[in-house]
Amino acid sequence: MSDSVSLSGVGIGRGLALGPILRMPDPLPEPADVASTVGADAEKVRSAGALAATAADIRLRGQRAGGAAKDVLDAQAFMAEDPTLKDDVDARITSGKTAERAVYEAFAAFRDLLTSMGGYMGERATDLNDVSQRVVAHLQGVSAPGVPDPDYKFVLVARDLAPADTALLDLDKVLALITSDGGPTSHTAILAREKSIVAVVGATGALELTDDQTVIVDATTGAVTVDPTDEQKAAAEATIASRAAAADVPVGPGALADGTAVPLLANLGSVDGAEPAIEKGAEGVGLFRTEFLFLDADRAPTVAEQQEKYTQLLTAFAGKKVVVRALDAGADKPLSFLNDAPEENPALGLRGIRALRANEPILRDQLTALANADAATDADLWVMAPMVSTVEESRYFTKLAKELGIKTAGVMIEVPAAALLADRILPETDFASIGTNDLTQYTLAADRLLGSVASFQDPWHPAVLRLVGEVGRAGASLGKPVGICGEAAADPLLAVVLVGLGATSLSMSPAALADVRAELARFSLDQAKEFAELALSANSAVEARVAVVNAANAFTTSISTITESE
Repeated sequence: MSDSVSLSGVGIGRGLALGPILRMPDPLPEPADVASTVGADAEKVRSAGALAATAADIRLRGQRAGGAAKDVLDAQAFMAEDPTLKDDVDARITSGKTAERAVYEAFAAFRDLLTSMGGYMGERATDLNDVSQRVVAHLQGVSAPGVPDPDYKFVLVARDLAPADTALLDLDKVLALITSDGGPTSHTAILAREKSIVAVVGATGALELTDDQTVIVDATTGAVTVDPTDEQKAAAEATIASRAAAADVPVGPGALADGTAVPLLANLGSVDGAEPAIEKGAEGVGLFRTEFLFLDADRAPTVAEQQEKYTQLLTAFAGKKVVVRALDAGADKPLSFLNDAPEENPALGLRGIRALRANEPILRDQLTALANADAATDADLWVMAPMVSTVEESRYFTKLAKELGIKTAGVMIEVPAAALLADRILPETDFASIGTNDLTQYTLAADRLLGSVASFQDPWHPAVLRLVGEVGRAGASLGKPVGICGEAAADPLLAVVLVGLGATSLSMSPAALADVRAELARFSLDQAKEFAELALSANSAVEARVAVVNAANAFTTSISTITESE
């Protein structure tokens, strides 16, 4: 590559890193398709032992990592223990395959099935590949391919990273991650965000990078500058030092420079994340994903089982607002007891509130468990329905929730139709929360998990921001709160724009709280509205971001000039 080539992907967070490239090792070669020499019974014993050992090793990694990583790795361990997969492996061994070849073929067949389903399940195909590699490595008595461990700091480049690798990255050595695949909601992105790792995913051309090339990785813009000039290096080093100093901003309530309160809340996927979120200054929870209670289960959890977990969460946030999302599952996250019927396009299928209405007893049990937990604790519980697209759905969910004891019921705005009808939906419910990940996906017609269209998955796009503004205006007019719980809120400058569009609270990964808190404190509400108008008047996400960045920089420069003259 020539000097100062710039690659583009999806940035995770706003970090910046400078350092040499180190590529992830190539995967193990495909096991040879040869007949077994030890017999089927012995091969079955070998495969069973390798599957069990792999599951145990992955779970141990999860326990060491904790937090969201533990949940992700526990799900991976279940893959190694899946009885259907084991039966397929045994059947292939019975036909004469070696354990290595049988595992490879069985996992590949399951991977292809998940890939064809797309959406959430398609993204899990990468996890399945990793499990397969680890099982085969165990059978062959070799180390599974993993993150290299040199004696210097480096920027890791890979096609994608398995959760087992991402969860245990040595943060004293790994300066940043660059992947060619994955989107903003891939496991690599989720875990990078949680660990505050500088990352750019879905970067076209990433696999052309070579070891020891120097790069600047800018998560704010999603740019990777290859072989930077001395001037670019110096500027990057200055920015890194400046951001390190800004990280020392005291923890406190979120607010604009003029004192306008903007509560900063945490997105959580399990109860384990409560304490770390509070330590980082979360003023409550803006999105609690309840799927962890349902996924990897062959039946819906009972009211008592759910109530126990919800009570733990609400107890941890006593006196604070906690927004819980009702089960968001369906064809793209199939559950045997909810809806596992194959669909041509799962992202547009029976999911969210649609799936819950088709299985109302499950929804009733969840709302009952939440109401019981609320009655036993002192938190301020809000509950919202996922994937609402009509006024009637809003009315249905709010009425049912109130009947079952939920005091504050609302809806998620993730579909353009709901945003456009916000002035009619909000009178039917108590609040709205905008899920910018799905809203962007549906507005730009770009699968948020597909690396090839990752460039379209940008919440800075004026079309997305216009829809956010529609909801903000409706909320202001009707006196109803409008939160943001998509990862757009974790982008500090975009967070200011979202407030300018009418957002009354912001929820994000806890690791982003400090940066967002510091950025909000720089600008007034009037300035936030000015930035919002600039973004709306742009013709693309890139133009919108550049316009607001320039305006923010101009303001900072003018303040510095005034300060120096005084």
